Amino acid sequence: MPVIESPMGLPSLLDLLSSQVVRIALASLFLSGIGALIVDHVRMLRLHKKMPPGPLPLPIIGNTHLLPRNKPWIYFEQLSKELNSPVITFWIGRNPTVWINDAWSASELLDKKAAVFASRPRMVVFAELTGMDQSSDVHAKKPGSNLVTMYYGDRWRVHRKITHLGVGLQQVREYRGFRTTRVVSSLTNYCERPKSIVDPIITEVIAVMQKAAELNVPGKSFPMLFESFPWLTNLSPTLFPWMFQGLGKRRRGQQFFYALAEEAHEKDPNSPCYANQLFDEQPKYGLRTDEISSLAGNLFGAGSDTSSSTLITFVLACCAFPEVLPKAWEELDRVVGHHRSPSWDDKPELVYIKAFVKEVLRWRSVAIIGGQPHAPISDDEWNGYTIPKGTWTQGNVWAIHHNEHEFPDPDRFNPGRFLKESPDARPFPNDKGYMTFGWGRRVCSGQGLAEQGTFITIARLLWGFNIQKALDEQRREIPVDIFNYTDGLNMRPQPFKCRFTPRSAEVRKAIEREGRQALEDLSVYDGESERVAEFFSRNKQEA
Repeated sequence: MPVIESPMGLPSLLDLLSSQVVRIALASLFLSGIGALIVDHVRMLRLHKKMPPGPLPLPIIGNTHLLPRNKPWIYFEQLSKELNSPVITFWIGRNPTVWINDAWSASELLDKKAAVFASRPRMVVFAELTGMDQSSDVHAKKPGSNLVTMYYGDRWRVHRKITHLGVGLQQVREYRGFRTTRVVSSLTNYCERPKSIVDPIITEVIAVMQKAAELNVPGKSFPMLFESFPWLTNLSPTLFPWMFQGLGKRRRGQQFFYALAEEAHEKDPNSPCYANQLFDEQPKYGLRTDEISSLAGNLFGAGSDTSSSTLITFVLACCAFPEVLPKAWEELDRVVGHHRSPSWDDKPELVYIKAFVKEVLRWRSVAIIGGQPHAPISDDEWNGYTIPKGTWTQGNVWAIHHNEHEFPDPDRFNPGRFLKESPDARPFPNDKGYMTFGWGRRVCSGQGLAEQGTFITIARLLWGFNIQKALDEQRREIPVDIFNYTDGLNMRPQPFKCRFTPRSAEVRKAIEREGRQALEDLSVYDGESERVAEFFSRNKQEA
């Protein structure tokens, strides 16, 4: 029987069919991708119309390309003015974020609606990539461990309650004696010569805290680009180490604080210190190791970097605006005199000093975007606009504290703004006159402690010293730049030179006399942490 051959061999036919199938599959995949992209962008545009004003988001990238390299809070302030809206929407990748740029809107949303804006949004960089899961349910597969990032819920309430055991308004009054003694000993150092005391352990921990503070400022470079494109977190840190650089240090910091708390508890389990309170509460609430670590570490991290930055800002203000000092000295001389330093009993009469402290907190607030973002626990309405559940909602403290309506000539350091009889005073939605410590149920837990410490330190520095610009070799004053600040979430002045001069011989003698007593009182705290030193030595060997 004759064989009839096809003009095209069977293998060739199969190859052709296979290539056509591949082309069809690729075309279908491409069209599906385009379709999904269109559908997603339509979703973004529909939501964009419902939310407060903002630039039109592009597919996938949103408005990320518009972010400046540095200090985005200034950009959001300007954008708010251009759009003539105190509340604006800015898309970070496919997700909208809301930025509040005036005090009255911040009060309406974050204070008056505190129960609604009580949660946190998903934070890819600050929480997930640094090992802090956000769930507020202790029974969840990965329960949250840190009050700062935790979603609102029962576990958050437990952490807040335990934190108040250490820094609640009633508790911080008991620290006044220690804080006063510590400030006095510092004054002695300035009187002799400014000293640089470097503890390698504390230095590294503060460096970790400063790094963490940089991980919540919107940006278009790594690691903050993860916030715009969360899928990038699926990439391997081994293959792309430059993308994940520095994020692992946060985990070591968590281990450090547990070691520190455990050592303090074991050395003296009966002392009234916060570490013992944590271990006392552990059985009642089933606190895990990582929870004890975060509860201890939050107080250190929130208080160390922020307090020091505030005091450096105070020194900068004294150098840049020396005209505000004589009135402070007049009040201190009248109320206190030169024979002793200010005490807590003097506070009611130190009206100008209290205003001075408030202006420091207002002029260059450390947590320049109000700390960590809020998120509504349900959809909310503002002036006819919708803010969807879970939306990243941030108070722009820079814009709030530099609004010309509340603070005319806002870059001028002027304590008179906080004196009721002053023509510079303006209405403000809260009694304090500033929003440095956040809002609502997420207000900084350590606000009372920070305000207390800032007052006594500034009062005593103003009483003790004339703080001035440094002099060059020709005895000319070296200028200072009031805008030269760091870019992180907790901003501080870049290094500058200054000089401290005791205000009188009598003041100097009082500082030296009180300083000797303070050093004696503080001697009970002398010593080093053996376990923590071993911990850091081990980590360096493993690194």
